[in-house]
Amino acid sequence: MKLTKLAACIAASTLLIACGSDNKSSNNDKPQDTFKIPAQVTAAKDSISINVANVKKLVDTNANIALAAYEDSVTTAKALKTALAALKATPTADTLKAAKQAWLVAREPYGQTEVYRFRSSPIDSTSYPENTNEDGPEGAINAWPLGEALIDYVKVNTSDFGDDQVGVPANQAGVNGNGALTAAQAAANTANNIIGQSAITIDADLLDNSATEAAGERDVIAGYHAIEFLLWGQDLNTTNQAVTDGTDRDKAVNTGNMGGQRPVSDFVSTQAGDKAARRHQYLEVAVDKLIADLEQVRDGWKAGAAYRTAFTTVTTEAEAKKRLEEILTGMGTLSEGELGGERMQIAYAGNSQEDEHSCFSDNTHRDVVLNALGVANSYYGDYAGYDSTLNGTANVTTNAVKGYGFDDYLADASKAAMATGVKAFLDLTQTSYNKVDAAARDGKPFDVLIMPANRNATNPVRETILALNAQSTQLQNLATGLGLGEVVDPKASNCNTQNPDAACPE
Repeated sequence: MKLTKLAACIAASTLLIACGSDNKSSNNDKPQDTFKIPAQVTAAKDSISINVANVKKLVDTNANIALAAYEDSVTTAKALKTALAALKATPTADTLKAAKQAWLVAREPYGQTEVYRFRSSPIDSTSYPENTNEDGPEGAINAWPLGEALIDYVKVNTSDFGDDQVGVPANQAGVNGNGALTAAQAAANTANNIIGQSAITIDADLLDNSATEAAGERDVIAGYHAIEFLLWGQDLNTTNQAVTDGTDRDKAVNTGNMGGQRPVSDFVSTQAGDKAARRHQYLEVAVDKLIADLEQVRDGWKAGAAYRTAFTTVTTEAEAKKRLEEILTGMGTLSEGELGGERMQIAYAGNSQEDEHSCFSDNTHRDVVLNALGVANSYYGDYAGYDSTLNGTANVTTNAVKGYGFDDYLADASKAAMATGVKAFLDLTQTSYNKVDAAARDGKPFDVLIMPANRNATNPVRETILALNAQSTQLQNLATGLGLGEVVDPKASNCNTQNPDAACPE
């Protein structure tokens, strides 16, 4: 089914909602700042010499880590496919739990690859080094917020969902959602959505519509987060016994299964083609597409691939500078704009579950950790592997890489002060995101930390945003010393990450 056919399949009254509250009110009074940020270490332009041979080693390591992390992403996505097949064969509480576990594990290596974005690598573009397009599969892999009401039923909760979340004014699929479901419609699970409309063919062509990026980007229907929503359902802050009203999610009991509480009965088919069967079909198509998209990106990093060959060709100082600038642009832009701004501050300043990156599973704390870890991987030239036990420590080291990083380059260039400076900011970020991770493991996930009552000068989300901002500045200092241009794309976010409490302009 092509893009233009989606409009005929889904009624114009389709409700498009992401994860939770989109209340953009925020406290713009910056609290007393007790967060200690190290002094920046600066360097005059071109004061760090370009050694082509050493840059070549650094670039080769960068490519090796990318290949390893994407290979692990493919492996874990295939394990997710196996778990989803088991859920289909025998839908029980245990197989649903195992499928959720597989999804969480699949995020561990992938989260470390986001640093390869913003630089026209295979995730974003197929036209390197010309950089004439942005036709990579990223939009179908990790795009968000999700338009979950396009996929399956949602419950309307006036405390969680504002009027600005209802409907997409105009997307490329021609879908216009202009009203919420009535309580009776929601209770009857009769939404105008893909699962509920048997006339809609669930196939890869349908999911290819995911990258349309309508206003608010609430028409995403593919990738990790589509699978996440189908496994967990909306995060309405439920426990196994109770439901909160969306404003008191900090009082939800941590049962060890945070996030949405989709019942296993949603996966039990009673007849061919029923909604449960269509959910399994959707999961099958979604995971197959996810694997294929990840394989496409991974293959671009393999020896002999056109991208890798071009990227690792470093024979002149000009080529060396270009490669260094590309790598640092991924690191700097992910740090300040994408992670600090789009993935953290928008949600933090607005108390917005909708803008929480992995909102259905309450796994956003791991997104923060893993994205930031990817930046450190690129700096140190190391990749430890991924965590298959979800205890916070990498234990699958099959594709681990220990190579030549910027720290080694600076040591060889006798620039110890710059190396010490960058390390100080990476350490500050690590200390901060570890607090976010620890809070979630202690029953205060990201969506609880961003509640107004919890926003203060020592909030770990706030501290991590500030650390990422400072880290990006230090990375720019490094780039300046190497004689490079801007490596923090100012267009990546409208957020002022120097003041995490300030709402981000639309």
